[in-house]
Amino acid sequence: MREIGSPPTTPRLEQSSSLLPGPHPLTFFLPGFPSDGPLVCALERERRFRLPPKPPPPLQPVLRGGQRLEAALSCPRFLRHPQQHLIRSLAEARPEELTPHVMVLLAQHLARHRLREPQLLEAIAHFLVVQEAQLSSKVVQKLVLPFGRLNYLPLEQQFMPCLERILAREAGVAPLATVNILMSLCQLRCLPFRALHFVFSPGFISHISGTPHALIVRRYLSLLDTAVELELPGYRGPRLPRRQQVPIFPQPLITDRARCKYSHKDIVAEGLRQLLGEEKYRQDLTVPPGYCTDFLLCVSSSGAVLPVRTQDPFLPYPPRSRSRGQAASQPTTRDPAQRVVLMLRERWHFCRDGRVLLGSRALRERHLGLMGYQLLPLPFEELESQRGLPQLKSYLRQKLQALGLRWGPEGG
Repeated sequence: MREIGSPPTTPRLEQSSSLLPGPHPLTFFLPGFPSDGPLVCALERERRFRLPPKPPPPLQPVLRGGQRLEAALSCPRFLRHPQQHLIRSLAEARPEELTPHVMVLLAQHLARHRLREPQLLEAIAHFLVVQEAQLSSKVVQKLVLPFGRLNYLPLEQQFMPCLERILAREAGVAPLATVNILMSLCQLRCLPFRALHFVFSPGFISHISGTPHALIVRRYLSLLDTAVELELPGYRGPRLPRRQQVPIFPQPLITDRARCKYSHKDIVAEGLRQLLGEEKYRQDLTVPPGYCTDFLLCVSSSGAVLPVRTQDPFLPYPPRSRSRGQAASQPTTRDPAQRVVLMLRERWHFCRDGRVLLGSRALRERHLGLMGYQLLPLPFEELESQRGLPQLKSYLRQKLQALGLRWGPEGG
């Protein structure tokens, strides 16, 4: 304890010089001395001299076009690289740098992030055609994936002939890869008859029955059989036996379940409940041959919305307008009641930065329409513009009335 009248003690400069970081850590302990004065500067230089030198930064290797593209696509933190950077890296790459590994990374990135970039997709298609002889079906299934998912048919004229040759060569080697390739082509409406003959043959079906992927392959074959039924009237080959068929998509897709908290389904359901009543619509109903619908209404020939419990909500499948193998144009039915399907078109149902539906969504809507269901799309832009439940109910009322639908005491 300092005696009264004694001068204040001053901390030693050697001890204080290492207490605070910064350009001049001594200024706090040297009141009255300017921070840029010679004493402070000299002490600061001495302090820095005693610190260990920083190691030099490691030299970064010079990456060329293909290497830079692979490095960007392989980065764990790489979420969505600017598309122009990918295009530039691809353009600067030499042909020998574009290996199957690099192109598979690019294809997976485009598919995962819904990037419908024509220049990059055309580059993948050209690579597939040029490297046809060196590519196995297991690699081809990954290269073809973004075309079906992004609903993009390339301009490369040899794209389809190349895939048909690969399927003919590799179909018996990798059954799951073969069906995956056909699934992508199904979304593009480009199914080759020869490959369908093979996957619907008794030998192929018997072979896949004992594999670990039997259920998923049967589901894909069931979807392919539906596409043949509805879209390929000229096909006369074998078909998937009825006993082998399973529901295609019996529940909402994984992406919808993962993003349910961002979906408009709950508020649309509440709007329909208050507008029509709980008995006049069904939610998440799976209709044959296995498509899950968002909302389904039964409507009389006069436009009255009917209680679903009094009607069969399913249209017959195959459609009654033809026997198996006949044309699939606009089926008709003697049942006077129409089935109206309200389709939510959420933001993630589209390719990024565009208005093109993803291939799986476009396929489902196309098939439901061919089976005879009347579709009423509800785009996310319109749903997001509604402010509150009263405004949403008014929006749904206008949508339903535009189709000629009536409800309430006067509508049944």
